[in-house]
Amino acid sequence: MLYGKVGVVDRDAYLEDAIKDVLSGDEATLDDRIGHAALLFAASGDLAEADRLVTHWHALTERPVTALVPGAVQARAWAMLFEARGTHPEWAAAMIPLDLDAEERAHDEYLARRVSDLDGLLAGSPIGEAVSQFGPSRPDRLREAVARGDLDAWAEIASRQNRPDVAVLAASRRLAPRLAGGADPLGLGDWAGPCAGALVAALYERYPPDTGSWREMVEGILRLRAGGTAPPAASPRTIGAAEARLGLRLPGDYREFLQTCDGLPADVVFPRLLGTAELRAEGGVVVISDPAVVLLTAADEQWRAVEIDPALGTTVHPTFRALLERHLLLLAQSA
Repeated sequence: MLYGKVGVVDRDAYLEDAIKDVLSGDEATLDDRIGHAALLFAASGDLAEADRLVTHWHALTERPVTALVPGAVQARAWAMLFEARGTHPEWAAAMIPLDLDAEERAHDEYLARRVSDLDGLLAGSPIGEAVSQFGPSRPDRLREAVARGDLDAWAEIASRQNRPDVAVLAASRRLAPRLAGGADPLGLGDWAGPCAGALVAALYERYPPDTGSWREMVEGILRLRAGGTAPPAASPRTIGAAEARLGLRLPGDYREFLQTCDGLPADVVFPRLLGTAELRAEGGVVVISDPAVVLLTAADEQWRAVEIDPALGTTVHPTFRALLERHLLLLAQSA
């Protein structure tokens, strides 16, 4: 869809379809969608967000990165972008090295090919290949624009597609440096970051990570925060003394946390969790953070963790562990 400007793609519709594929598509659909989105970001000059998306996908699915490159044109596109970028991300080490001079010649031939009205009929079969030869052939305007190096003409056509064919563009050795340099023919602007973030969040929703033991979860939080150490564990005697002072017995999962580390330092988005000596109770509600935005409260004889955010409102977590798991997930998504 165009919005009065050549080359501006319908970003909202693209993201909506992409999230749907990531959350509910089969593995092949998911891989295809992530591969396309990563190449779209890279071809729009935001190679860092492409790397981020692929890295999270690979860590969560444990599938080979070659699953993101379904054909020769896609492989060629990445190779040309890497050359233009002057570096290869870690995940690309598993991709098959290509002879770029040979790929450049192959792409010139590909761009010059005429298309048949019967292309795609019985796709993937020998019969389909034979039938396509008998259809009336015509030039492909998208390929012609790439062959001419006309980014505006390519963008005018591609922006009308639900999934712009960025592979055929990025596979051009002549144009890849312009794309890597931020030419942004589809007018994505700074959208790649929020889009990649939403897709990473969807990946974690589909593949929730195993948070492991309390110690593993705390270590994971500190590692993703890129610094900080946890206080030593509280002893059962220390926890018992705090409960006597508070006049109540703390929930079991919170006691396990305190026996792993007696509180937790703050970071930029999460408050400091108090140690046992600092805990206080007010009307059956236990304040466990500074500032007092994380609380433990018992309703219907069931402890819950309450998180108060002035901007986002109040979130009630079924357990204290669920609150920390959510914090760990948000840290992982933003990494």
